[in-house]
Amino acid sequence: MRRAGRSVRAELWDRLSASDPGLLRLTAGLRTVTAIALALFVLALVRADVTHLVAAAITAMAATFAIREKQRSRQAVTLVLGLPVALASVSVAALLNAQVVAGDLFFVVLIFCAVYGRRFGDRGTALGLIGFQVYFMSLFVGASASALPGLYGAIVVAFVCSALARFVFVPQTSAGTLDRLRRAFRARLAQLIAAQIELLDAGPEDVDKVLEMVRVRTARLHETALMIQGRLEDGTSDAAVARLVQRRIAEAEIAAERLGLMLLTARSAERADTLTLHLPGAHLPSGGALPVRDEATAALRRDLEALRLLVLRPVAENRGTGVSLVRNRLLGYREEENLPQASAAVQDVFRGLGETARAVLGLRIALDGPQDESDDSPATARSREELDAEDAAIGGSGEDTGHKEEEPTGLRRPTTRAAVQVAVGSALAIVGGELLSSQRWYWAVLTCWIVFINTASTGEILVKGYRRLLGTVLGVVAGIGLAGLVGHHTWTAFALVLLFIFAMFYTAPLSYTLMSFFVTAMLGLLYTLLNTYSMSVLVLRVEETALGAACGVIAAALILPVDTDRRTNELLTTVLDRLGEVTRAAVDQLSGAPPADLLEKARDLDQALADLHASTQPLTHPITPMRARRDTARYVVALLETCAYHARSLAATAELLPLKPSIAADPRLSGVGSRIVHNIEAIRERVADPRATAEVETGPSIASLLEPGTLATPRYGHVTDRVLRHLQRLDEVVMGLARPLGVPVGQRKGQSGVKQVT
Repeated sequence: MRRAGRSVRAELWDRLSASDPGLLRLTAGLRTVTAIALALFVLALVRADVTHLVAAAITAMAATFAIREKQRSRQAVTLVLGLPVALASVSVAALLNAQVVAGDLFFVVLIFCAVYGRRFGDRGTALGLIGFQVYFMSLFVGASASALPGLYGAIVVAFVCSALARFVFVPQTSAGTLDRLRRAFRARLAQLIAAQIELLDAGPEDVDKVLEMVRVRTARLHETALMIQGRLEDGTSDAAVARLVQRRIAEAEIAAERLGLMLLTARSAERADTLTLHLPGAHLPSGGALPVRDEATAALRRDLEALRLLVLRPVAENRGTGVSLVRNRLLGYREEENLPQASAAVQDVFRGLGETARAVLGLRIALDGPQDESDDSPATARSREELDAEDAAIGGSGEDTGHKEEEPTGLRRPTTRAAVQVAVGSALAIVGGELLSSQRWYWAVLTCWIVFINTASTGEILVKGYRRLLGTVLGVVAGIGLAGLVGHHTWTAFALVLLFIFAMFYTAPLSYTLMSFFVTAMLGLLYTLLNTYSMSVLVLRVEETALGAACGVIAAALILPVDTDRRTNELLTTVLDRLGEVTRAAVDQLSGAPPADLLEKARDLDQALADLHASTQPLTHPITPMRARRDTARYVVALLETCAYHARSLAATAELLPLKPSIAADPRLSGVGSRIVHNIEAIRERVADPRATAEVETGPSIASLLEPGTLATPRYGHVTDRVLRHLQRLDEVVMGLARPLGVPVGQRKGQSGVKQVT
């Protein structure tokens, strides 16, 4: 029963880890609630009035969520600097309380400085947020010069409680966060394998639904891998360890995605297209049940489940012959003679199982240290030897190849442009807000400010404004009901406020509408506490929100505008640049060139693609009236994700070139690679400048190179076949990318490319 209890707890913890990688949302919510609760408790002991309680709660919240730096020492310095910024902000707000024009002008200047401060990194962003939020708090509670001593005390208490919550009660270290992200990666990898098992069993009527689940879980695994890569530098002991973990995470992700592709092929009468894993709504070619339900497919189902359990099993429970037998059997599929009698497609799935098991073994060694080797089979021992050789090679390399691009200056700098836009939008919101209400006008300014946070184009601001308005309307309805239930029960109201604040931070990365709902419901309770609640106040809240969102959109559209097409084209150009770099470097290394840091290049590609995906949300939003444009945007992003998968796989294989006898450098590959890179660059030129004359070039299919004996005799093995298949698919997808982007196809070249590789 104790073992069963631990199993249930472990499963629940894995589910939580998978839904909230690194427990970042949970930590943010708990830390903020703890800071506010501590501040309220301290002020309650000295019998502070409700105004000071509300001021401390808002300040504690701002001082906690504004600081985003990863190193604890830098967090402490920013928190110390934030206190004088907060005190200065509340002082000016109180002194200008009766000076309407001067107060409004200063508020606009403060907003400009707060947004402009983003150019100085996380610390500048945090100090700007603190200054703005405390000024807003001063307007909310009606601060005056006579009330300053009490407000000073509340702010100091709030900052001290924020420090206690951050460093004592809910601490968060870079190493601890990275460790939780690793667990989340394992949990999401296991969830993906579970979805792949369902894909194996799904009938024709369910296959599309299960395929969508595989697609979503593949994307979530990639998301977690990106989060880990972003925290490796701070969370590991040295660069060699960071590089090793990065390699093993990338290897496990690629192996799992390849296993899914092989399963798709086994489920269809033809080789599945990689695009099927990335394009929402794509159907499985000839989707249906497996052609034969025999012993091989039953063994495949059993071994997929064994792989899932092997991924999740803690190292402490890895002892015993049962685990070793399972691990040895899975790794044995890497040997040709251990494959069961089955169709070629099903045998490929077993090979994929072996490669995924090897990636899982490498991941466990990298994350948990050496494992028990007493029951290793010869196949497992060979896998360990390969991993040891790779570890040694990876540990000895790792120079920084980060991109250092020239920063724009003046009004072309994003932070400067955003600061001007927000200042203009806020000025409009102040004027309009004053016309609506001389008491609550600052809600319009707050909305205008918020819709500009983490947005870079007019379309993004429009979508964010719409979501905030929707959440606000729903929150007003909830606030009306809660205000009637709570009445004047102060501590009940504060308890609900804490609950809503936690929900606000926990749901913020998932749904901006939900976050806005909880914010508005919380404010309804605060109005009740301040004895300023009424139906008209909450209706005014909706009106001010709509006005602020409209002012933000107007400012973004008229003042130094960056339309969505321009933004997406800039990011698309960056993705194509990174894709060309990874492809060129990988093919060069496979052709015999000196080693390069391919992992860093692949990471840059993944990050650029994530930025592009975020920027296309206004184009792919369900309410967009331009359906054809939405479908095109989704198709282009899916094609790029497919290209990135094949480029990552090429890079991962090229990095193993000096270590694997089954992979041999072949200069003849450079002919095909140069054509692919040329086509990527031609598409990039057309996207960057529609007047460019670059064209993509067709050429002989790389599929011809996959016939036995055409590349060399004897064959190099399945790994070399895989390299050629990745090149073939990358070539096809890049050509497919030219069509929706309007890049013409040039005259077919001669046989120059073929002569180099056949």
